[in-house]
Amino acid sequence: MATFLYKLGRFAFRRRRFVALIWVALLAVAGVGAATASSPAADSFSVPGTESQKTFDLLGERFPGTKADGATARVVFKAPDGQQVTAPAQKQAVEKVVGELKSSSPQVASVSDPYLAKGVAQDGKIAYAQVTYKVSGFELTDDARDALQDAARHGRDDGLTVEIGGNALQAMPETGATEVIGIVISAVVLVITFGALTAAGLPLLTALIGVGIGVSSITALGSVLDLSSTTSTLAMMIGLAVGIDYALFIVSRYRSELAEGREREEAAGRAVGTAGSAVVFAGLTVVIALVGLSVVNIPMLTKMGIAAAGTVVIAVLVALTLIPALLGFAGKRVLSRKARKGAPAAGEAEGGKPNMGTRWARFVLRRPVAVLLAGVVGLGVIALPAGSLEMGLPDDGAQPTSTTQRKAYDLLSDGFGPGFNGPLTLVVDGQGGKDPKAAAAQVATTVAELDGVAAVTPPTFNQAGDTAMLGVVPKSKPSSTETEDLVHEIRGTAGDVARAADARALVTGTTAMNIDVSEKLNDALLPYLALVVGLAFLLLMVVFRSVLVPLKAALGFLLSVVAALGAVVAVFQWGWLSGLFGVEQTGPVMSMMPIFMVGVVFGLAMDYEVFLVTRMREAYVHGERPGQAVVTGFRHGARVVTAAAVIMISVFAGFIGSSESMIKMIGFGLAVAVFFDAFVVRMALVPAVLALLGRAAWWLPKWLQRALPNVDVEGEQLQKHLAPEPAEQPAPVKV
Repeated sequence: MATFLYKLGRFAFRRRRFVALIWVALLAVAGVGAATASSPAADSFSVPGTESQKTFDLLGERFPGTKADGATARVVFKAPDGQQVTAPAQKQAVEKVVGELKSSSPQVASVSDPYLAKGVAQDGKIAYAQVTYKVSGFELTDDARDALQDAARHGRDDGLTVEIGGNALQAMPETGATEVIGIVISAVVLVITFGALTAAGLPLLTALIGVGIGVSSITALGSVLDLSSTTSTLAMMIGLAVGIDYALFIVSRYRSELAEGREREEAAGRAVGTAGSAVVFAGLTVVIALVGLSVVNIPMLTKMGIAAAGTVVIAVLVALTLIPALLGFAGKRVLSRKARKGAPAAGEAEGGKPNMGTRWARFVLRRPVAVLLAGVVGLGVIALPAGSLEMGLPDDGAQPTSTTQRKAYDLLSDGFGPGFNGPLTLVVDGQGGKDPKAAAAQVATTVAELDGVAAVTPPTFNQAGDTAMLGVVPKSKPSSTETEDLVHEIRGTAGDVARAADARALVTGTTAMNIDVSEKLNDALLPYLALVVGLAFLLLMVVFRSVLVPLKAALGFLLSVVAALGAVVAVFQWGWLSGLFGVEQTGPVMSMMPIFMVGVVFGLAMDYEVFLVTRMREAYVHGERPGQAVVTGFRHGARVVTAAAVIMISVFAGFIGSSESMIKMIGFGLAVAVFFDAFVVRMALVPAVLALLGRAAWWLPKWLQRALPNVDVEGEQLQKHLAPEPAEQPAPVKV
């Protein structure tokens, strides 16, 4: 591995114009593809195997012409203070808007009249019109959305308060200026780390090129593969972070090789052969974690994981080829001014004074038990809130209070009760039964008597008369545990009643779908964790030729990810420091957050493990004692790993400014997890554990040594390859 990458690095350095041209061409092709691609035709959020999905499919079959997952909009009207929507002037204004909505777009399937469909609150102050569309929210045209908003604006012009809820106004999330601030912070950190603008600019430039190719490819393929906007955001988030980090390690190793007096091409080859090996395996762990999301069997999550993994692969290839090519163009400008003038190398300060990484490693080696206990106890305390974790999927109640969706949500809650924002669809399938209508009536009566039910609409039958739809309004809000319990109760009680009447009862709707998704993600968490950690454990065992080092890496990751979940619960569920992070509505943690954090954070955590411990392994293999090897690893790697972690944290933290609650929570969770893992686990617990283990850390049973392939990450075979051939002894001369 190291020898192949060494040759690749030298080739890219020599043929730098050719390599750079290829990457520029790829960026141009991807950009043209993204610019000319049509928007995604659909983004059907399907969850195979759940009752909600089966019911959606059944509705599509039994009620042809209707789209069970079609877009919806609830246009909510509120009369001016002291007036009612039933007053003649207000009623005329409402009916005018309803009429405009009916003719607003050919994609509109139906619009309910508030005065005929019992859409007026008891106090007469609030009413709503339900707009259903023939297509999903992602298939709605801009004209249809504009017409919807125009109708609402005309109602406001007539003196009404008009707000719009539902999924018809789904839009691209806004990330705000903080995303740019994250990149700026990354640039400042790189300048401080390298002391040279050219060296600092290379990782940023190559990361942006890699992300540009990745995100443009996702956009270009969006209509073919049904990729959502969230997929591009996730790919950008992870691609920027790993792209900067991988390039940072290659450039840093290149400068170290130059400092040892090697020629530029040789230094580039050695940098790619050594640090590049770590980049390859670090990238592999991230790819394994992201692609592993497919085991959950939620298509949207699978697409997100695979698309982000593709961006990571591009980041690895960029680091291995484009970085050495650009280093060839940069010349000696990649070095700091001091280095160009012959100042001491970065590993030691002037006068031979140890750098901060060396001093910290020696401190930990002197007090390994104290450092280990402090780190474990500290993360354990932060992890405590994770024990109160409640999960769900966000609804309009999680939107910022300034949005029309949130205002509509609050108006409906005030006028009709909180459960009105999350109605359930109860389907009674009486096909093949004796009396489907009697079965539906019996189910409706039974469900209406349940404590958590506010109202049940009369059954609506299909043309065949064998399947009925009923609307069930809970008393509690959509994301509450009470609503989740009610869904299970309805499925149990109504199911028993329906079976007795030779029918079956099924519950669906957005709220029920969210509940089913949460449960499916919970069930998949442990198998996914076992798969990802197991595969990565085997990979790290190959990399480090050790059993205990990969085990320590996995346990440290679990500690940091649980602590990060604790922080997420404290902020987004309990509301601690919520104002600081712009969290306007606390509630359950997004159901995909735990499994998503496990996947992404594990891959990123292994980056630091590979980068830091590979240098220690390299020193140990080349003859240093275990304690010396730890110090050597920190002397060469601590500053770079610290810079990489700060960069990754700043990139993720930049997404906390997003208007989308899911993106905000992901950005916060990943930033906190990287902080815990990099600065507590990898910088403190890893050297403490290695100090306590000594030579045992690098122990590997002999049978495993023979069975495992030797990928030579530490460059031992490369050293042999580069060693000068021994001079041939002259043949003896007969005298």
